[in-house]
Amino acid sequence: MPVKVMIPTPLRQYAEKRESVDLEAKTVAEALSSLTSQFGDLKKHLYSDDGKLRSFVNVYVNDEDIRYLQREKTAVQQGDTISIVPSIAGGAE
Repeated sequence: MPVKVMIPTPLRQYAEKRESVDLEAKTVAEALSSLTSQFGDLKKHLYSDDGKLRSFVNVYVNDEDIRYLQREKTAVQQGDTISIVPSIAGGAE
């Protein structure tokens, strides 16, 4: 089942400057695993050393935050879009 994984601008440099990648996957975990297998440099930006998704990396399936679904076990279907959204902090007064 092909799903589209959207790669945010700050991480595109680690994915051959691609905006998105179509992958075969049944769950978010499978899609992210396939993505990081294809683009190894992405792994350290998405996952901590213990293999957990970093706390500042938000993942959505069709605009639904996976934290409120089944996290990485969330099922995906053909035509779904997975969006990776890193949290941005900072700013000035």
